[in-house]
Amino acid sequence: MDRTGARRRSDELSLGRSRMMPAASWWHELSGTEKFRLYTQLTLQGVIAVVVVITITPTIGSTWMTTGICLAGAAAILSIQSQPELAVWSPKALQRWGRPVGALTLASVWLACALVAHRATDDTELDAATGVGIFAASLATIALVPFIRYRWWIVLGLAAATGAAVGTTPAAAIRVAAIVLLAGLFIVATTLLTLWGVRVVDELERSKASEAKLQVVEERLRFARDLHDVVGRSFSAIAVKSELAATLSRAGAAERAATEIDEVKTLAVESLDQMRELVRGYRSINLDNEVAGARSLLRAAGCELSTEGDPNKVPAPFHEVAAWVVREGTTNIVKHSVATSATLTLGDEGMSLHNNGAPGSLRNGTTHSGMLGLAERLTHVGATLDTDTADDGFMLIIRWAKP
Repeated sequence: MDRTGARRRSDELSLGRSRMMPAASWWHELSGTEKFRLYTQLTLQGVIAVVVVITITPTIGSTWMTTGICLAGAAAILSIQSQPELAVWSPKALQRWGRPVGALTLASVWLACALVAHRATDDTELDAATGVGIFAASLATIALVPFIRYRWWIVLGLAAATGAAVGTTPAAAIRVAAIVLLAGLFIVATTLLTLWGVRVVDELERSKASEAKLQVVEERLRFARDLHDVVGRSFSAIAVKSELAATLSRAGAAERAATEIDEVKTLAVESLDQMRELVRGYRSINLDNEVAGARSLLRAAGCELSTEGDPNKVPAPFHEVAAWVVREGTTNIVKHSVATSATLTLGDEGMSLHNNGAPGSLRNGTTHSGMLGLAERLTHVGATLDTDTADDGFMLIIRWAKP
């Protein structure tokens, strides 16, 4: 029985972990902007939930008050969930009908409180209606008003309407209107600052993406400029001499035409050598340069690279392939992760490159074509490539061949 129970508990734990993996994978595949947007949404909804719990506790004995507070809280949470500015996983249908339903529910609670306040027969019932009405109006200022135009006028109008609706005397109406106005102004201002933070994060994310693209474009322009400078003059000379050779040939000056043709051949060979040298220089790879380039590229993508060890510790036969590991590993981080930190370790027995923010596809064993090409390069020099995953991280592990 003990063995059977232990096996059952093990199966339950395995099932629980398997159910958690999709959620964890979904979270890690979100961009930094989407995570911040989701955090903001959940924070606003959490504040509403806490306020509902605190407000509802003293009203447990009153069914209609408890119901009104719960309905208002649920409507506010639904409205926040359906706001496009904060939506990360909300379905399109929810974004369409969530806000109207939330607004209608809050308005219904508010109107019910107004009716109860004007028909109240004792102070207890009047105070209860006033409290729930103010509560519904305050939730509207956090869940609806900040996301629409003319928000400040709406806060003023809502405060005046709430005072008139639940205040049975002029003094009470003014007092209620002042409470709703002050609370509404503070809540709307706070929510707008939160939305401003979301927009700032969006802008930073777009700036990082634009900077990375500009670096690629700049490198392409540099290569195009070098190619034009190196072979442009030679090709122009070839065109001129070829035309001259054709003219001489038609004029019967065969020897001069042959001389020009020989010079064209010489220029063509020299141009080809120059172009090969340019491409070879462009394709040549250096470990120190790749480490510096990786640090610059990752910083532009929002990821800080730290280095442990010294490139000089890498054995000479593996310097070039180590540089290819850095280049391909950096490309892999930029294209397939949302990493914020990475660590490059270099040594005489091997090297490793670890980053956080790896998507579920990498952690589940998906191999990209770049990794396959890198593995082939390492095989040619007798090195081995392994990968490892832990939490949300991904690691390349390379071991040099024993001499």
